[in-house]
Amino acid sequence: MIDVTAVFDIGKTNKKFFLFDNDFKEVYKEYILFDEIKDEDGHPTENLKALQDWLKRVFENILKASEFNVKAINFSTYGASFVHLDENGDVLTPLYNYTKPLDETIVTSFLEKYGPKDAFLKKTGCGDLNMLNSGMQLYWLKYSKPEVYSKIKYSLHLPQYLSYIFSGVPLSEFTSIGCHTALWDYSKKDYHEWVYKEGINKILPTIVSTETSINMNYNGKRIKIGVGIHDSSAALLPYVRSIKKKFILVSTGTWSITFNPFTEHPISEDSKEIDSINYMRINGKAVKASSLFLGNEYKIQVSKLDKHFGVPDDYHRKVKFDYDTYFEINKDFKHMFKWESVVDESMPGMTKIPYETYEQAYHQLMMELVGLQIKSINKAIGNDDIKHIYVDGGFSNNDLYIKLLSHYFNDKKLKTTDASLGSALGAAISISDKKLNSKFLKKNYSLKKHKPFISR
Repeated sequence: MIDVTAVFDIGKTNKKFFLFDNDFKEVYKEYILFDEIKDEDGHPTENLKALQDWLKRVFENILKASEFNVKAINFSTYGASFVHLDENGDVLTPLYNYTKPLDETIVTSFLEKYGPKDAFLKKTGCGDLNMLNSGMQLYWLKYSKPEVYSKIKYSLHLPQYLSYIFSGVPLSEFTSIGCHTALWDYSKKDYHEWVYKEGINKILPTIVSTETSINMNYNGKRIKIGVGIHDSSAALLPYVRSIKKKFILVSTGTWSITFNPFTEHPISEDSKEIDSINYMRINGKAVKASSLFLGNEYKIQVSKLDKHFGVPDDYHRKVKFDYDTYFEINKDFKHMFKWESVVDESMPGMTKIPYETYEQAYHQLMMELVGLQIKSINKAIGNDDIKHIYVDGGFSNNDLYIKLLSHYFNDKKLKTTDASLGSALGAAISISDKKLNSKFLKKNYSLKKHKPFISR
């Protein structure tokens, strides 16, 4: 039998289950998708009952499997989501979706008590006030649904609720509290005063380190049960554990999020930077982050280019960086793309594509998008002295993106990784006693170094 750590990695769409051996190699995987259900207001939300049933079924089947000996289990999930339990441990409400609109009167009444807004956002490391701040959900429940709120014994962030399903122990931990919840005062390193004034701290369980685990007898088997971890913080953990020098991580996809886990200035100096937010490491240390809707904008603009030039929708994948094309565009550079999901002061009032070939237009697009990415990275770095950049996710394989980025940051060392296991692997590592060395990323993440191109 192989000794393994089990991890449930719960995204908004895909729900995955992994087994990792002692060297953190994936030895088993399965996944499922659930149709969303609707809350009492008709807003789509997670089918919590179906998720819970699947968790238990999958785990009990694995415990019976003859080839695996499960020693530990942990949970990585998306953030900004609370599960509210009554005194019997029963779920009181739907898992309210963080996309659910928050009544403006609630936000107004909150800011009248605890504003001004800019100062509050700065202290709590948030970009705005809405349901994406899970703390605001508690305030909303207290004043919009007092009959429900009065029955809450514990409110658990989703990773900790999944742990609770198996352990029965209600806990809080740093990475979930620190993910734009509006609960944490980063200057005080404690819950914000509003949490205590509203008495909300009474329904938030004891805070423990994310590395905490509970040794339990589960169905007759001794198993170490982790307390769960927020997925973004989990994805960052393998880097933090294996790299000794200061670095930033640019995690790319639909959203491109730049993490600076070594910042000495976690709260943005410019309170109007709505795309700068904070996360927390597993020990409670702040991570400054900046976000950019890069993959979404890329998808929109590439689709338009495909139609304009009449090429197949996968044609963009074949375009490689060409220095001569870059040079011609760069020597008299003008912004030509009007973004649809990103706001930038440099963009024109409408898109103009004066090029004859797809390749030229695609180079223009990538030069502009990487320009946005550079601004986002610089926000996360701030005044910190950081010489190493790691890029993972979808754009780590985009030739133009990497060459342009490494060219701009030619005073830094840029490396790409294939972190497809990302948050799941981080969840396994967070409850492991095993030390990671500098070779871990090369061995497990297909680490590649990139040199800037030479200007001719």
